Amino acid sequence: MHLVAAGTLADEEPELAWRHARAARSKGGRIAVVRETVGLVAYRAGEWAEAISELRAARRMGGGPGHLAVMADCERALQHPEKAIELSRSAEADQLDEDGAIEMTIVVAGARSDLGQPDAALVLLEESGVRKEDADARLLYAYADLLAGAGRRGEALEWFMKAYDADAGEDTDAAERIAELADAGDHVPADDARAADAAPPNRSGPASSGDGRSPGDDEPTGGHHHQSPPVQGSTGTGEPQDRS
Repeated sequence: MHLVAAGTLADEEPELAWRHARAARSKGGRIAVVRETVGLVAYRAGEWAEAISELRAARRMGGGPGHLAVMADCERALQHPEKAIELSRSAEADQLDEDGAIEMTIVVAGARSDLGQPDAALVLLEESGVRKEDADARLLYAYADLLAGAGRRGEALEWFMKAYDADAGEDTDAAERIAELADAGDHVPADDARAADAAPPNRSGPASSGDGRSPGDDEPTGGHHHQSPPVQGSTGTGEPQDRS
């Protein structure tokens, strides 16, 4: 009951979900999926240290890489970007599936930015295929977010447009970011200003996460975490909020 409530409330009422998650842990603390869910709810609620502890426990119980990118993102939120990078170099990181590897790349790019290495962050995303025609929307969003953070507004607009076009699942808030840049268009070059005029209408409810999550509102985001991980599911399948 508490576990179901935690998963249901995680997006809308993360603090209440966190209370339910702790109650579920008190009754099922030796079950991997319980610890996993508690960790993901803690992540949504901004309880970074708790999230790391719970997800680490779930990984020990269930095996596999677990929600490694979420854990790395929590390290960023705790102002430990170097620890996030260390996690990306661990043996478990080699076991990540394609989706998890994308999320980890975005988190590491954000960590590089946190360390004052924006050029290294951009290069990392370029080496991960952001310039390919079929690049993942989350990589495109993270790249645009880094450009925006560096004050390269015109380029950022171009890449947010690419992210919007690629974001069939509406996993990012690219449309909102395009609108923001268009509103500040007095410094946008002419070509990009025309792109801003063609800015897409808001789709019904683009996900914030860029962190996507913008990885939080108190959450990490240097880029931003774009996609929040599903709160319930088998151990090892979640993704971080999108940050870069």
